[in-house]
Amino acid sequence: MAISVETTILKAKSDRALKWKKAKKMKMLYVLLLLPVIHLAIFHYAPMYGVIIAFKDFKAGLGIWDSPWNNFEHFKNMFHDFVFIRALRNTIIISVLRLVVGFTFPIIFALLINEIMHNKFKRTVQSISYLPHFMSWVIIASMVVEVFSPQRGIVNYLITLFGGTPINFLSSKTFFVPLLLISDAWKEVGWASILYLASISSISPEIYEAAESDGANRFHKMIYITLPSLIPVITILFLLRLGHILSGGFDQILNLYSPLVYEVGDIVDTYVYRAGLVEFRLDYSAAVGLFKNLVGVVLLVTVNQIVRKFNDYGVW
Repeated sequence: MAISVETTILKAKSDRALKWKKAKKMKMLYVLLLLPVIHLAIFHYAPMYGVIIAFKDFKAGLGIWDSPWNNFEHFKNMFHDFVFIRALRNTIIISVLRLVVGFTFPIIFALLINEIMHNKFKRTVQSISYLPHFMSWVIIASMVVEVFSPQRGIVNYLITLFGGTPINFLSSKTFFVPLLLISDAWKEVGWASILYLASISSISPEIYEAAESDGANRFHKMIYITLPSLIPVITILFLLRLGHILSGGFDQILNLYSPLVYEVGDIVDTYVYRAGLVEFRLDYSAAVGLFKNLVGVVLLVTVNQIVRKFNDYGVW
């Protein structure tokens, strides 16, 4: 018994020494890791102290801690505010549509790119599709305004060429949301497909060869081999997207919307922006932002647990 205990202790010491030796070899990697950790601590965790103002009547002269508590008054007012309810409704609608369009298009795009046989043409298409991702929404919004302008836009030029009447797309409640979806998909489809293309490249060629020997054509291989192999990546990315379900695309909408389309285009993020920075209701906007993030966390945890009950794929 004594020998067994002594052996266990020696083994534990040996394991610790081995781990410490490996850690010393990778010390530069830990130094590199230190920079993003410091960034997270300063810009993501330290500001969480300010969330306290969501539960207070914030007075700038008194500061965050000395401002009086308000007994959840901001959260009560939130659900009696018609503008907030409208923004919440719009956020859910736009986010769900983004999830359908913006999540499925990259998968389809990756599958189609994978079927291109000419490597040079394939790389060219990929590179072109990545470019819009690196442009800010200020630039993209300017392009959208010019293309869909009722006076000088090419879309309205084609409409009038065929005898139609020019349409002010950005001021139309009917066309504003579809325009958001189209411009967002165009901007992000190439970049979002990178992970899927990387997963496809890891599929063993022998599986395709075996399927081909059994008479499978390219469509069959795409549907029955490539697509099922992407399920783990699709599941994880879907769960991560659900965590941002109440983020309807602040940068895009802020640069494209106007009071004429608030009824369909105003979302929680733009509502928080106006309440906090325009009306200077910092405590109320903090409460709305906290509610949005809480919903995202609850939704992510819930759906992750449901997914884990059926398979092993999940965020954790």
